[in-house]
Amino acid sequence: MNVPVDEAQFISILLKIMNAKKTLEIGVFTGYSLLATALALPPEGKVIGIDMDREAYETGLPFIQKAGVEHKVNFMQGDALLVLNDLIDEKHEESFDYVFVDADKESYIKYHEMVLKLVKKGGTIAYDNTLWFGSVAMAEDDEMEDSVRHSRKYVIEFNTYIANDTRIESTIVSIGDGVTLCRRI
Repeated sequence: MNVPVDEAQFISILLKIMNAKKTLEIGVFTGYSLLATALALPPEGKVIGIDMDREAYETGLPFIQKAGVEHKVNFMQGDALLVLNDLIDEKHEESFDYVFVDADKESYIKYHEMVLKLVKKGGTIAYDNTLWFGSVAMAEDDEMEDSVRHSRKYVIEFNTYIANDTRIESTIVSIGDGVTLCRRI
C-alpha cells in the first residue's frame, strides 16, 4: 500500500524543483511518501501528515528517525476532513506549497475542496491512484476485483470533476497507479 519507489523519486524531485518548504500529506499509512517528502524538503521545511492509523505510522517512524528528518514531520492522528477543517479555521489558508492526497477515494472531491483553501496560488496538489489499476479505462462490465470495482466509480467521478475544475491546471501522470497533478491558479 506504499507508493512505488519511482513515484517517491518523482515526488522528491518535484518538491525540489518547486523549492517547497511547507507541505501536507493526507493518508500516511507507514510513512514512505512522508519520508520521501521530508528528505526532499530543505532543513527548515515542514510536512504535516494526517492519518487515522497511528500504529501504521509508527511502523515507519524508525526510518524517519534514522534518516534524521523527524523534526520536519508533524503527524496528526484523526479524520482528515476534520483536521483539514481545523487547519482552515486556524488560518492556514493558502500556506502550503504542496499537498499529497492518498486516502479514501470516496472523499477525494471533499479533500479537493478543502485543500484548495490551504494550498498557495501556484502551489501543487497531487492525488495518488487516479488510474486505479487501469480500471478507469475499462468498461463497466469488464472483469475486475470487487475492491477495485467499489472505488473505481469514485475515482472516475473525481477525475471528471478535476478535468472540469477551472480553478486548477491538471494532468494525470502514468507513474505508479496514476498521479494527478494540479496547479492552483
